Amino acid sequence: MALVWLEAMLPLGIIAGMLCVMGNAQYFIHKAAHGRPKHIGNDVWDVAMERRDKKIMEMLSSPSPSE
Repeated sequence: MALVWLEAMLPLGIIAGMLCVMGNAQYFIHKAAHGRPKHIGNDVWDVAMERRDKKIMEMLSSPSPSE
């Protein structure tokens, strides 16, 4: 009677395993679509900084005008 709790371990293990599979699937799908892991807690400031960084990188990579 002391090992009755083991009956619950199989369903709990299946549920925990499926949660891990779903989380990893979301991670890898997002990484495949965007080329980087998802930024957690992305707010307006982070979006503005990403735009600024992208603009700076484009300016630096564009060819400079010849004189």
